[in-house]
Amino acid sequence: MAALGVFTTYYCENKFRRNTEKEKTAHVKFLTDLTRSIERCRTELLEKMEEQQKAAEKQEEELIEELEQEITELKMRNTELEQLSHTEDHLHLLQIYSSLYSPKNTRNWPEISVKTHESLETLRRALTQLKNTIDEKLTQTVSTELKWMQQYAVDVTLDPDTASPYLILSDDGKQVRDGDIEQKLSDKPERFDKCLCVLGKEGFSSGRFYFEVQVKGKTEWDLGVARESINRKGKITLSPSNGYWTVWLRNGNEYKACDDPPVSLCLRVNPQRVGVFVDYEEGLVSFYDVESSSHIYSYTGQSFTEKLYPYFSPSLNYEGKNSNPLIITPVNDNK
Repeated sequence: MAALGVFTTYYCENKFRRNTEKEKTAHVKFLTDLTRSIERCRTELLEKMEEQQKAAEKQEEELIEELEQEITELKMRNTELEQLSHTEDHLHLLQIYSSLYSPKNTRNWPEISVKTHESLETLRRALTQLKNTIDEKLTQTVSTELKWMQQYAVDVTLDPDTASPYLILSDDGKQVRDGDIEQKLSDKPERFDKCLCVLGKEGFSSGRFYFEVQVKGKTEWDLGVARESINRKGKITLSPSNGYWTVWLRNGNEYKACDDPPVSLCLRVNPQRVGVFVDYEEGLVSFYDVESSSHIYSYTGQSFTEKLYPYFSPSLNYEGKNSNPLIITPVNDNK
């Protein structure tokens, strides 16, 4: 048995070391690729700006040459006019009048401009390209990160003993919605009595765990984790200081992390499925949009000292506008 224990410890340490090395390699590769993209973008930008500068200098030289030629022609005409002003041969003056009066092919110089705005446009395009590259790299990184987190997926089931009397839970404990009407349930200490909340049955006091929840079609919801000793009676304020690490949706498109203080979130798309990841020892709670492989928010540097439970609130029904349930979905399930 002792030998088995030593082997198990050795195996776990080696596995952890291999995982750490994989993480390091992935991070270094990401930063290397990003650095190369930035350098390539910088090189292309400088080359384009140099081309534009040469074109502008050539345009300036041509304009100066043309202007000098026009000045020379005007000086010559001025000399001719000066000479004609002293002539007494009026017949000759009338004969050449039309040629003197007719203007030469001259430019309207106030309308001439050098296209300096093209440099700004080039810079704008380069920065847009760089932003797109960074977004693409971040999406790839988050996608890899999600796959890594999904190996810590746990089977979460809703705990009916914690559910508000207004909530309806599915028979399999995977779905929850607002039922509008208060049910006659025993008022257990662990039950939320006023707020439309419910916890998962399973609590976690170490390690890492991950679960996913479908929020499709909803206009309001709360998701996250909560510590075991939270207040479950009366009005509840979601915040880490009160034992809740959550994000929520309000009014169909207003996302917020219920941090201390709360943080408004600007998401590119409305998540249809949200992944929640917890690293107990690291004090980390992270939220992800699973379908777009994008990061939503992370609580970092937290200190956990008791069990954490998955936390859910489908919010009010609002006369059918928010009637869809929150659904705990299998990780890696085909959408």
